[in-house]
Amino acid sequence: MLTEKQKELLLFIHDRMQERGVPPSFDEMKDALDLKSKSGIHRLITALVERGFIRRLPHRARAIEVIKLPENQAPAPGEQRARGGFQPSVIEGSGPPKAAYMPPQPPSHIIDSRTVSVPVMGRIAAGTPISAIQNHTHDIACPPDLLTNGEHFALEVKGDSMIEAGIHDGDTVIIRRCDNAENGDIVVALVEKEEATLKRLRKKGSTIALEAANPEFKTRIFGPDQVDIQGRLVGLMRRY
Repeated sequence: MLTEKQKELLLFIHDRMQERGVPPSFDEMKDALDLKSKSGIHRLITALVERGFIRRLPHRARAIEVIKLPENQAPAPGEQRARGGFQPSVIEGSGPPKAAYMPPQPPSHIIDSRTVSVPVMGRIAAGTPISAIQNHTHDIACPPDLLTNGEHFALEVKGDSMIEAGIHDGDTVIIRRCDNAENGDIVVALVEKEEATLKRLRKKGSTIALEAANPEFKTRIFGPDQVDIQGRLVGLMRRY
């Protein structure tokens, strides 16, 4: 049995997908339900997951699927297509707690003895955080000596908060995927499971600081449950 707010949110997500083909953002959901903060939306989505109406998709940032609608409502697209393979809907801000938030990535592969193909997964903010990492857009060829062991991806930098670390707006950074890092490492960090940013990591006790390399930007302090590490900077490419 759903509460009125849970039912209202579920139908709003379904109707928006039917109308526009794209899901609503968390801000749009908040406004539609006349809530004061997005934390209320997080609680409603969690309740819908627990009751089996929606499902979070693992290893995808902000992705959920509608499993079913309340009784006497039209079938959800996920119900109709489940046997044929459901295509996930991306919804801003949702995602499984304590899970990887990068979308599935094409693997890096060797082009020849001098270059390795690395997938570019969208843009990363070096400034005010932007929406969490996007899907695979294209590939770039990297020299093998830029890469370390493990899985790698690339991101296009937007902003100038890391200029004193030699990272400029428009650069492409090479990231080794990992979920932890050492003090002083430059990392891709997912803040509050919603927004991704490129910053230097500082840990002190139970707090995590994301430190800019530009005096015009303040260091931001978070609790241990507010930040998820997505990867560590291992290289940079720049076109002139």
